[in-house]
Amino acid sequence: MSETQPPVNEVVKQARLLLVDDEPGIRTAVQAYLQDEGFEVTTAVDGEEGWLKAQQMFPDLVISDVMMPRCDGYELLKRLREDERLGGTPVIFLTAKGMTVDRTQGYLAGVDDYISKPFDPDELIARVKNVVKRQERLLTEAARFADADVGQMARQITEIRSMLTQGEATQSRDANLPNFTPREASVLQLVAEGLMNKEIARKLETSIRNVEKYVSRLFIKTETSSRTELVRYALENHLVT
Repeated sequence: MSETQPPVNEVVKQARLLLVDDEPGIRTAVQAYLQDEGFEVTTAVDGEEGWLKAQQMFPDLVISDVMMPRCDGYELLKRLREDERLGGTPVIFLTAKGMTVDRTQGYLAGVDDYISKPFDPDELIARVKNVVKRQERLLTEAARFADADVGQMARQITEIRSMLTQGEATQSRDANLPNFTPREASVLQLVAEGLMNKEIARKLETSIRNVEKYVSRLFIKTETSSRTELVRYALENHLVT
């Protein structure tokens, strides 16, 4: 391997993990295993503290016990999935429960993987690496599509704005305009400014996956099928500046 090439696991080893478990022995052991593999690990004693720390550090992965005081794993997962900034964060449940029904409940709740205690350290590390790598692939692929035809998109937006300024565009087509959430409105404004999903994610401090979700919602609400059509619709209906 050339000295200028990064190690194969460099992306994985730079990942920031949040470990949430109310058992001190488990926290210490799992943290040690993960840190030995090069992960940056922050710990929390229960779901309530885990929720607070997740909002502060925006982890690449959350590993959480299920049965905990104050806020259990399911409640923590629910909060993460409902948060616009953290909704796409992968979550692994680490729990003593191993029955099929419990695993099914976890997957239906939106967990990405499920490891039962007692666990094999090698399996734990392998599953964590797999989830982190999978997330990185998703983000890389999303960024690749988001960056496509940036120059063409910018030119089209300029042309649309010019048409509207000159009065050549049609008047507002919709008498009843759709209602947007504050975050959808923010994404719409940034799309109209010519920003790609990667740039929007950075500005709004969220994931590219979440931005893709909001753009898809905007397509549905405006009955458009491309970013160009979306921008035209927004400008014609004075939904953006």
